[in-house]
Amino acid sequence: MNRQRLASVVRKEILQIRRDPASLGIVIVMPLLMLFLFGYAVTTDVDHINTVVVDMDRTPDSRRLIADFQHSGYFDVVTATSNSNEVDRLLDGGTVKVGIIIPAGYMTELRRGQSAQVQAVIDGSDPTVARTALNSVRLLAQRESLQLKVEAARAKGDGIPLVAVDMRPRVRYNPDLDSVRFNIPGLIGLIMQNITVMLTAFAMVRERERGTMEQLMVTPVRPGELILGKLIPYVFIGFFDIILVLAAGVFWFKVPVAGSVTLLLALSAVFLLTALGLGLFISTIARTQLQAMQMTVLVILPSVLLSGFVFPREAMPLPINWLGYVIPLTYFLTILRGIILKGVGAAYLWPQVLTLACIGTAILAIAIIRFQKKLD
Repeated sequence: MNRQRLASVVRKEILQIRRDPASLGIVIVMPLLMLFLFGYAVTTDVDHINTVVVDMDRTPDSRRLIADFQHSGYFDVVTATSNSNEVDRLLDGGTVKVGIIIPAGYMTELRRGQSAQVQAVIDGSDPTVARTALNSVRLLAQRESLQLKVEAARAKGDGIPLVAVDMRPRVRYNPDLDSVRFNIPGLIGLIMQNITVMLTAFAMVRERERGTMEQLMVTPVRPGELILGKLIPYVFIGFFDIILVLAAGVFWFKVPVAGSVTLLLALSAVFLLTALGLGLFISTIARTQLQAMQMTVLVILPSVLLSGFVFPREAMPLPINWLGYVIPLTYFLTILRGIILKGVGAAYLWPQVLTLACIGTAILAIAIIRFQKKLD
C-alpha cells in the first residue's frame, strides 16, 4: 500500500466534506440533537397533571383533600368550578386530564364516622397519563383515609373507625386504557406528515439533480404554476394515505371514529399545508437527495419525540414542553385524538386548528418565496 496515494485520497475526501457545509452541519447537529431530545423527552414519569376541582362541600375537610392533591406533585389544580358539567367540557377540550368532584355533605359523612364518596374523572385517551392519574388518586385516597382513621381513633379511643375517603375513579374515552386506541390516531398524523414531506422534498431535489428543473424553467410555465403543479399531486397522495390508514385503523385494529369523518378529513387539509411547506422548504436547502433525507430526519425526529406521539408531554421539562408548541404535529395529534377518541367537534378544536393554520401558512409562504428565488 502506497502511503502517499492513500494520503492523497484522504485529503481529497476531507476537501469534499468541507465543501458540503449542509452535510457537515448535520454531522455536528444530529448527535447533539438526539442526545438532548432523548435525554429530556424520553420519559414516562408523569407528574403535574392538569386538574379541575369541583368542591361542592366547601368545608375544611374538602379543602384539606384538595391541598393533598396539590402537594402530591402529580396534580396541578389549574381551575376550580362549582358546576360538575364543566368537568366534561374541560376534558373534551383537552384543557385538563383529571377532574376531582367532591360532593356536598363530604365532611358530614366523615364526621359521622362513615365513608365519603369522591369522584375522579380521568381522560383515558393517553394511557400513560391515565394510569399515573388512576394510581395516584387511589393512593391519595388511601393515605387520606388512613390519616382520618388515626384522628378518629385518637378522638374516640374505641377500635378502628370506618371513616374513609371512598374514591370512585371513572376513565373516559378509553376505559380499558388500550394503547392501540392511543397509538393509531398518532400514527395517522405521523404517517401523513412523513410521506408528504419526504415525497415533496425528494421530488423537487430529484428534478434539480437530473437537470429537468432547468428544462421546465425555459418553458412558458410560470413559477407559481410550476410550484402549484408540483404540489397538487401530493395533496391527493396525502388524502389517499389518510383514508388508507384510517380504514386500516377502524377495520383491522378496531379503533372506531367517535366523531365526524368529514370534519377529520377537512382539518387534515389544514395539516397538509404544513407538510407540503416543510417538504418544499427542505427542497430549497438540500442539493442532493441524501441531504434531503438527512434534513427530513431532522424534522421527523423532534416531531416523534416532542409532539406527544409516544411520550406524554406532561412528563417533559418545561423548556422541552414549550418547544413542542412550535411543532405542527402537536396540534394535529390533538385534533386526531379529539375526533377519533373523544368524538368532539370544531367547537372544542378551533384553537388547535387556528394555530395549525397560522403555522402552516407561514411555513408554506416562506417555502414558496425561497423556491421562487431559486427559480429566478
